[in-house]
Amino acid sequence: MIVNEGVRVKVPASTANLGPGFDTLGMALSLYAWIEMKPSTETVFHLYGDHMEGIPRDKSNLIYKVAQSVFRKAGVVVPELEISMYSDIPLTRGLGSSASAIIGALFAANCLIGSPLSKTQLFDMATALEGHPDNVGASLFGGIITAVWDGSHAEYLRIEPPSDMEVLVAIPDFQLSTSKARNILPESVSLDDAVYNVSRTSLLTAALASGRMDLISFAMRDRLHQPYRASLIPGMTRILKEATEHGALGAALSGAGPTLLALVDRRNQDGVDLERFLLDVLGEQGISAKLLWLKPCTTGVTSLTIEDNKSFLEIVKGEVTV
Repeated sequence: MIVNEGVRVKVPASTANLGPGFDTLGMALSLYAWIEMKPSTETVFHLYGDHMEGIPRDKSNLIYKVAQSVFRKAGVVVPELEISMYSDIPLTRGLGSSASAIIGALFAANCLIGSPLSKTQLFDMATALEGHPDNVGASLFGGIITAVWDGSHAEYLRIEPPSDMEVLVAIPDFQLSTSKARNILPESVSLDDAVYNVSRTSLLTAALASGRMDLISFAMRDRLHQPYRASLIPGMTRILKEATEHGALGAALSGAGPTLLALVDRRNQDGVDLERFLLDVLGEQGISAKLLWLKPCTTGVTSLTIEDNKSFLEIVKGEVTV
């Protein structure tokens, strides 16, 4: 049963892994997508922003398909939808664009029919679609998420990010598919490497939970995925090794990449040296990149009030700050 004439939601981007926490750690970021969903007599799409090239405008669209999965689970039939979307989250750059679309679609569709499904159910559905819980958990709940997935159910713990922590991301001007970044990984790792990552993931989680930002540099080191993916992002190895010499608390590949991420204590750094270092290293490899200063997003996906006198784009333009 449809109980709303339309809904609007705002969903944050995310970064995953944070170095050693492969497929288990995620953090929401202050970069957003907005989705409006209404029942309609025919399915139509209005896609805005600079990151919508190649997105389907028919019922093969991910947002439409995810919304229909909500309706089926709730036993509701809503075959036709009018969907509007604006996104500042670049596609296939390691900032959770697909996860944000999944969460936005699940949440909006659920709101449209009166929210019969719990956030726990939405989290399980999202994780099944994405294949791992870190990005979708961060976009759904906000903050830092540590989570596990057993193939049917996801459990998570949310950590409030340290209040003085900021995030500098370097977004290279090329895309990197998640499948390509995953296919380069080995099928097995040594016991030494497994212990190396387990210990650092444990330390990183505890450091973030307790605000011990002095431990981040040591804890963010990784042997499971970043060394193998380094060949896909020239300059990455040097950035991960030397970023702390230029003011970073620690650096990592964001998700599957190619975006590179540095955590910074805003009380101690103006970030100019770090910005120059990132651009110079990538530039030496012939890679141009866009730098963005972001903050951890603590709210996760939220619903927005639909105002009669403001269109979808007017609402978005009133909120875009990046």
